[in-house]
Amino acid sequence: MKKTILVFGLLILAILLLFQFSKYTLNTGDIRTEFVVSIIALTFFLIGIYINKKSLHKKASNLPEIDESKIKELELTKREYEVLQYVSKGLSNKEIGEKLFLSESTIKTHVSNLLIKLNAKRRTQAIQIAKSLKII
Repeated sequence: MKKTILVFGLLILAILLLFQFSKYTLNTGDIRTEFVVSIIALTFFLIGIYINKKSLHKKASNLPEIDESKIKELELTKREYEVLQYVSKGLSNKEIGEKLFLSESTIKTHVSNLLIKLNAKRRTQAIQIAKSLKII
C-alpha cells in the first residue's frame, strides 16, 4: 500500500513539475505551444500505460481455490452450481433466468434445491455456507 501511495505521489509531482516547466517556457517564449502540449500529452499517455500494467492486470492468484470435492459431495448439479454463482453475485431469480435462458420457476426450483443441499433457510445464508465450504 505504501508503495502505491509513493508511486502515485511521484507521478503527481512529475505532472506538477511538467506543468510548471511548461508555464515557465511559455512565459519566456523559448518554446512553442504545440511542443509543450505534445510533451504533456506524451507524459499522460506513458502514465496511463504504466497504471494500466500495474493496477488493472493483477494476477488471478487472489481468487480462492474452489473445492471440487465438496461440490461432488453435496451432489450439486452443474446447473445448480451455475445458479449458486449467480445468486452469490446478487442476481434475482428473473435475472438469473434471463442469463441462463430458463424460466423463473425453474430457477426457483434450483434455488430451493440449493437451500436444501446446503441446509440453509435463505439465499444469503446459502452464500455464507458456500463460501465457508470454499465452493464459490
